[in-house]
Amino acid sequence: MSQSSSLLQARYGVHANDLPPLLDHPVIEQILSHRTVRQFRSDPLPSNTLETLIAAAQSAPSSSNLQLWSVVAVQSQDKRDQLATLAGNQAHIRQAPLLLAFLADVSRAQRIARHQQRRVEALSYLDSFLTATVDAALAAQNVVTAAEALGLGTVYIGALRNRPAEVAELLETPEGVFTVFGLVIGHPDPAQPAAVKPRLPQASVLHHERYQAPVDLPSELGQYDAVLGAFQASQGQAVLGWTEAVLDRLRDAGSLNGRDRLSEAVQAAGFELR
Repeated sequence: MSQSSSLLQARYGVHANDLPPLLDHPVIEQILSHRTVRQFRSDPLPSNTLETLIAAAQSAPSSSNLQLWSVVAVQSQDKRDQLATLAGNQAHIRQAPLLLAFLADVSRAQRIARHQQRRVEALSYLDSFLTATVDAALAAQNVVTAAEALGLGTVYIGALRNRPAEVAELLETPEGVFTVFGLVIGHPDPAQPAAVKPRLPQASVLHHERYQAPVDLPSELGQYDAVLGAFQASQGQAVLGWTEAVLDRLRDAGSLNGRDRLSEAVQAAGFELR
């Protein structure tokens, strides 16, 4: 079995057999190899790693080249400990040597406008916040790909949105800046290797020419519940499958762990969201 074939088996389980052979390329294999790492060594990163990763981030697309994002590199143990506490005591934030806090940032455009004595009323609208968050996400995913190419591991930290006011205070972000998520980067612990998590079959997410939802749920999901359940068991996780995990995570406002108040937090950060 070729490398790409084995990666497809890991990514899709039995549904890998539904796909034709993929085009071969080392970059494609790198992307297919992605896995979320939650066990890190505390070793420092090689010299110039941070600058390399940010160069990769800034090579991502940016809507209209507005570049409405920034990033705070958090390397001190004390501050990572505090962020770990705010993010639900996630141990990997404490373990790994670097957390990047990706920010939706319209404050730079606001500073330009003040300096030039010009209006930037469009920043008050929801689309500008959406543009900034998308820009930040695109930049972060470039960092993930670059970090993995360097043999490093990553994990996104959406839980920085659980307590946004405290995160803003800790990172000293000004008005017009909101922390969208964190990204932990470090050396994976070889004693506790991460595995490739299976995804939905392509038929569930790929539509041709128009959106065509399957007529029933079993045909849409195929055997994905069983595939993900087997993965969960192999990782020592509670075996829920996918549908139960989705319903549990989206059950009610309480399951959002504080993010049910996110619109108020975003507006408090200076985004009007008209």
